[in-house]
Amino acid sequence: MTDTSNTPASERGAPQGRKDKVVIFDTTLRDGEQSPGATMTHDEKLEIAELLDDMGVDIIEAGFPIASEGDFRAVSEIAIRSKRSVICGLARAQYTDIDRCWEAVKGAAQPRIHTFIGTSPLHRAIPNLSMDEMADRIHDTVTHARNLCDNVQWSPMDATRTEWDYLCRTVEIAIKAGASTINIPDTVGYTAPVESAELIRNLIATVPGADGVIFATHCHNDLGMATANSLAAVAGGARQIECTINGLGERAGNTALEEVVMALRVRGDIMPFETRIDTTKLMHISRRVAAVSGFAVQFNKAIVGKNAFAHESGIHQDGMLKNAETFEIMRPEDVGLSATSLVMGKHSGRAALRDKLRQMGVDVGDNQLKDIFVRFKELADRKKEVYDDDILALVTATTEGDDRLQILNLRVVCGTGGPAEAQLEMEVDGKEVSATAHGDGPVDATFKAVRELHPTEAILQLYQVNAVTEGTDAQATVSVRLEEDGMIATGQSADTDTVVASAKAYVNALNRLLVRRSKVGKDVKEISYKDVG
Repeated sequence: MTDTSNTPASERGAPQGRKDKVVIFDTTLRDGEQSPGATMTHDEKLEIAELLDDMGVDIIEAGFPIASEGDFRAVSEIAIRSKRSVICGLARAQYTDIDRCWEAVKGAAQPRIHTFIGTSPLHRAIPNLSMDEMADRIHDTVTHARNLCDNVQWSPMDATRTEWDYLCRTVEIAIKAGASTINIPDTVGYTAPVESAELIRNLIATVPGADGVIFATHCHNDLGMATANSLAAVAGGARQIECTINGLGERAGNTALEEVVMALRVRGDIMPFETRIDTTKLMHISRRVAAVSGFAVQFNKAIVGKNAFAHESGIHQDGMLKNAETFEIMRPEDVGLSATSLVMGKHSGRAALRDKLRQMGVDVGDNQLKDIFVRFKELADRKKEVYDDDILALVTATTEGDDRLQILNLRVVCGTGGPAEAQLEMEVDGKEVSATAHGDGPVDATFKAVRELHPTEAILQLYQVNAVTEGTDAQATVSVRLEEDGMIATGQSADTDTVVASAKAYVNALNRLLVRRSKVGKDVKEISYKDVG
């Protein structure tokens, strides 16, 4: 594959009849994972990286290698396993960070070092550096990175609040030191679209050497303008967009990959740019990121939300039946959503289930299919009609296999007459145990019963319930997020009984905490990208 992620501005003009390419830089595994509680396991990071690679993402920022041993291992393995994507690691403007980053990414066919420093007055005050001292550090650290790797990206953190003259000065220094990509971050989501376009345009026109590098944009969504700001930056001359799946990220999140990609595709008439993304894989990866991060996608989320292609108004439905283009500017299948939700039932076989999963963009191994099929049959016995969303809920709720904690039987008594009672039978490390507990409602009683059988100090950070489909027999999907000694784990489950789904999700989260502890010990992030010391 020819890497076009370093095509300089002087060569970006597309021949007549062709579109300029916009490089997609995904930072779900780095910036997205910084969302409080969105921590992913090692295997989940590898899975998401593989999905991003297969979808056509140009550059994957796989993590912040110096943050923890777990981050380093994940970035290193992603680098080795990558097929087409450039694999990037983040490093502060310090030699130790840059060296650690290079150690992690050097196994990739196409490695990149992304180094940064905060250049605004507020950020310069943190390390107490003068403008000249910071300029020297930028020169030295970018030079050091370039001596290790021929693909270096540099970012002036909080660029949109940095003095114009100083921003130009630092960008010029980074270019002369060897950076081939200059990323302009709107770190706090402060910029408006007109400013975003003007900033990129003026930098390219003003800074010596700017026509020989790629300019990138990295926007946060604090004022709800991340996607608009990113597209405006492209109009101003940026040719790399930094984004995350579902807009995942700290505070209000980042630019959503699916939004900018589909905006460029649908509005090619006024934005003559193209990406390498296979958009038919957007829905599947959106669902997987939501599942492993524990951050559900809001129903009215653009492109990948449950209601993105739903029409309830009579006028809209009539128009859709006559001509789909009446109220839809995209086809559901363009983003990997099945055009029809065919109903399956208890007479459907394993081959039909596998075919249905493939239609939805989900590939599973034989063992996972066996597990899903068993629970599909159980669901079909209780629920007359099983829809696509029901099946996807079963995929999300698939267990790890060798769980130390397993629910055998649960009986709950609740009502208006007093506290709820939960009678629970579990298997803990191969031994059958039971307990009865009381609580303020059936879920509280059930969780207390679990803790009686498996004592834990894990703190419940999130308990979330969603109905998969309509009707009183609908499955409930439950997400539970637990934190213990700095480690966070999310468990999910689905069942037509909300209390049973809650119990399974809670136990699933406990199992994942046990697995993480046994594999990596207390893999707490020791360093944040915000630390400058």
